Amino acid sequence: MSRRIWTEIELQVLRAAYPDSLTADIARAMGRPVGQVYQQAARLGLSKTAAFYASAQAHRLDGLKGAGTRFVKGHKTWNSGMKGLQIGGKATQFKPGHRGGRAEQVYQPIGAERVSKEGYLERKVNDDMPFYRRWQAVHRIEWIARHGPIPPGHVVVFRSADRHDFSDANLDLITRAELTRRNSIHRYPREVRDLIRLNARLKRTLDDHANQ
Repeated sequence: MSRRIWTEIELQVLRAAYPDSLTADIARAMGRPVGQVYQQAARLGLSKTAAFYASAQAHRLDGLKGAGTRFVKGHKTWNSGMKGLQIGGKATQFKPGHRGGRAEQVYQPIGAERVSKEGYLERKVNDDMPFYRRWQAVHRIEWIARHGPIPPGHVVVFRSADRHDFSDANLDLITRAELTRRNSIHRYPREVRDLIRLNARLKRTLDDHANQ
């Protein structure tokens, strides 16, 4: 089996994306084994940033933070064997679905819309838990209504900068790997971006012909 040589564009993408991205995501976007990406990053002297390790996507514990409040194996909790213990009178407990105070003031009904921090229009679809599932991006809702469920590993994106145009002409269904490539190339010169996009379109065309 011949060894696949790293192209200059791949090396540029790796240098730009590796410090702040999951290695597995980079590997999927490049179509390479994760081990190869780690090895090439080591050869280039690349490492993750402190901000990446501190983020949720790193799934990392430093072994120190919160150590003083963690349960030790074998530790007996104060309420062990007290299942159903009531502290305080039942009369003062909140009933299911109760909203009061600040919660009542900021409550928005199902169907309400808002703009997210990223500039996407979102619509409230339910009052269930968890909170983050109460709101869904409108462009996802519109796509699902017209085309059915979004396949696993895919996302709906806008073709233009207009994030309030939900027509079919402005929406596109792509893989998360392609989304990673799109997000990784914005820092490059226009010529490099055009070349990467051309390569992605060519690959999609070849895949479509192969599946026919």
